[in-house]
Formats: sequence, C-alpha cells, structure tokens
Amino acid sequence: MDLSDWRKRIDALNLQLVDLLNERAKCAVAIAEVKKKKMLPVLDAEREQQVISAVLAKNHGPLADDSIRRIFECIMAEHRRLEESH
Repeated sequence: MDLSDWRKRIDALNLQLVDLLNERAKCAVAIAEVKKKKMLPVLDAEREQQVISAVLAKNHGPLADDSIRRIFECIMAEHRRLEESH
C-alpha cells in the first residue's frame, strides 16, 4: 500500500471511532439518568479505574500503556462532562 492508501484507511478508521465514541456517549447519557434517579455522583473513580485496568489488560501495542491510559482518561472526562450536563 502507498501513502494514499494508508491515509484512506486512517480516514475510515477515524469515522468508525467517531461512531463508537458517540455510541459510548449515548450509554453515558443513559447512565447519567440512572445516577440522577438514584442520586449518585457523576464521578465514580473506582469504575473509571476498572475501565483503565480492563483496557490496559487488552493493550498489546504498538501504543504504550501510558498512551492508552491518557486516551481513555480523556474519553471518560468528556463523557463525564456530558453526564453532568444531563
């Protein structure tokens, strides 16, 4: 494959990532509604650590664990902001 082919592949993966992030966000909104009814805080540090541990256990590179951790911390922070707005 040449550079153009690799870029097309990256573009397709980016679109898949957007779809997956928005699907995850829909779940976060649903969770926010459950938490609101049960009067639970938006931030669940223990759950976030479970998520980080799970994705790190699945990581086999080439991204380093620290990179995966930062990516998921950012994803969770944005979805937490979404939960807070609902």
